[in-house]
Amino acid sequence: MDIPALINQYGYAAVAVGCLLEGETVLLLAGFAAHRGYLHWPWVMAVAAVAGFVGDMGFFLLGRRFAPQILARWPRIAAQRAQVDAWLQRFGAGLVVAVRFLYGFRIAGPVLLGSSSMLWQRFALFNAVGAVLWAALLTGLGWFFGEAAHALLGKAQHYEGWLALGVVAVGLAYVLWARRRARQRASSAGHPDA
Repeated sequence: MDIPALINQYGYAAVAVGCLLEGETVLLLAGFAAHRGYLHWPWVMAVAAVAGFVGDMGFFLLGRRFAPQILARWPRIAAQRAQVDAWLQRFGAGLVVAVRFLYGFRIAGPVLLGSSSMLWQRFALFNAVGAVLWAALLTGLGWFFGEAAHALLGKAQHYEGWLALGVVAVGLAYVLWARRRARQRASSAGHPDA
């Protein structure tokens, strides 16, 4: 398996798909891949910002159109409504920028903001700012991780592909574990459909 060739062929598509939903692990790895020269950092940032913007805009519009059904189907999202409303009162549209950095609110936040009275144009503006900051920060962290890894590994560069694959495996295992744990907590709290 030629990992650099796979990254070159599918890297930008993986960034786009990953950033439509969560994306943090994907962006860190994409920044690392850009540092190693497999991807171009400006393109990674652009793809990530556009996909992050589109994803959050889609969740906002889902919340705008289907909030009652979503909140009835997913009580965990409904339970976060009071927190998002309080933050919206306190921080205003700045919450749109911050919500993508808050663990557990990456999808629920835009859905709940969509169910608020915020104008979609206002959300779109602040969503664009947040998407650019998010993409730059996380790909930058991945880039600097690559720099640190290069300094630590020195001539052991032929292991970098396996290192990246290991990071992906650990990231995916964590996501699966966190989702399973959340489902277990929801079912033990009497919400079997969450």
